[in-house]
Parts: sequence; structure tokens; C-alpha cells
Amino acid sequence: MKLIDKTAVVTGGASGFGAGIVTRFLAEGAKVAIVDLNEAGANALIDSLGTDRVHFEYANLTDSGSVSETFAKLRSRWDSLDILVNNAGTTHLPMQMEDVTEEDFDKVFAVNAKSVFYTSKYGVPWMKKAGAGAIVNIASTAALSPRANLTWYNASKGWMVTATKSMAIELAPAGIRVNAICPVAGETPLLASFMGGDTPATREKFIASIPLGRLSTPEDIAATALYLSSDDAAMITGVALEVDGGRCI
Repeated sequence: MKLIDKTAVVTGGASGFGAGIVTRFLAEGAKVAIVDLNEAGANALIDSLGTDRVHFEYANLTDSGSVSETFAKLRSRWDSLDILVNNAGTTHLPMQMEDVTEEDFDKVFAVNAKSVFYTSKYGVPWMKKAGAGAIVNIASTAALSPRANLTWYNASKGWMVTATKSMAIELAPAGIRVNAICPVAGETPLLASFMGGDTPATREKFIASIPLGRLSTPEDIAATALYLSSDDAAMITGVALEVDGGRCI
């Protein structure tokens, strides 16, 4: 019970890595808000978890007004915000950089980068008032070891790693720790998009690039998010922790 009586926001918490983080945080005693567009997925997850310590907040994380409204609702429910996990993310399909449409480019940076700006804008002042907090940003191995044909996605995750380190420096005096997790691709709804199709052949090729010989799982990322959010990591801030089975070596 490492998060007993803690409150946590998990963006994109209805599926994939986010759902794994929500599930693990609840098991460790936290109260959790799933902030997502996917109401059906969030409600199905909540029903399966069988606890009143989790609830859903609808938000368009690329819209300032929507995020502001969501945090206002959270303030009316909770006295403090202890943990913020910026997990929501998207990608463009693998293709040459010049063939990515402006619409897809804008979507990738709005979801992967601007959403962190908005959650920080409305969540960080709340944490500052308490003089404590932990922020975990879900980046990617793409930020550290980019793959061809995912250039603009790679760049968005590189942005997140740099933002994490800068946030950590700026927020340390306020007692707020900020860290990033860099997962290798895993069993999430975005997997097929990353690989350009999910077939036995594409999986075999991708897994061959991971020394431990498997994809990451929501449980892997949840365990890391738990550690970075808990008092066990009280002296850790500004790291971009690879959870990648050795792919970045």
C-alpha cells in the first residue's frame, strides 16, 4: 500500500499503459481519476475494478477550457493532488517524414506535448500550494533511440524528455518531483500503428530488436510509475527511465 490516501490523475487511463497504471495505483491504496476521451473504455475498466476509489473525468486534453474544467471538478472532489501521470499519447503511421500530413503532425504534438502543458498549467499550482507532488510523464524509447519513418512522433517524445528535465529543475524548490518513463512498444491500442500493422511477421521483427525478447506490458509500466510516484523514489527527479528490455543499449 505505497500510495495509501494519495490522489492521482492518469490521463489516457482508459486503456493500454494508462489502464495498467490505474489498476496498480488502486491496488496500492490511491484514489484515481481517469482523465480521457474514451468514456466507454473508462467505465468498462471502472466496472471491472469494483472500487469507489476510481472515477472518470471526460476531457479533451488538447483544449485548455476542457482541461481547466476537469481540474476544477477535481478540486471540488479532492483536497489535494499528489500524483499526475501524463500518459495520453498518439502517433502517426510509419512513413517518410515529408509524407506526414500537417493535420497528423498537429495532432501528434497536441496530444503528446500540448496536453502536458495544459495539465501542468492547471495541476502544478495545486501541487505547489501543498508543497509536494510527483509527476510522471510517459515518453518513449523513440525519444532516445529513434526509428526511421516515425520522425515527428520521435520528436514529440524527445520534447517530453526535455520538458521533464526542465520541469524537474524548476519545480524541485516547490517539493515536486518530475520523471519520465521511456517504454519500448507494448500491448496497447497504438501497437499496430507503431509497427505499421500487427502481424506475426512484424511482431517477430520488432521483438528481435529487444534483447529480453518481448514487448513491454501495462504491468511493466505500472510498476515503474508506482516506484517513481512513491516515497521510495524520494531522491529521484529529472530522470528518463528506460523500460525497454534493453532495446536502447
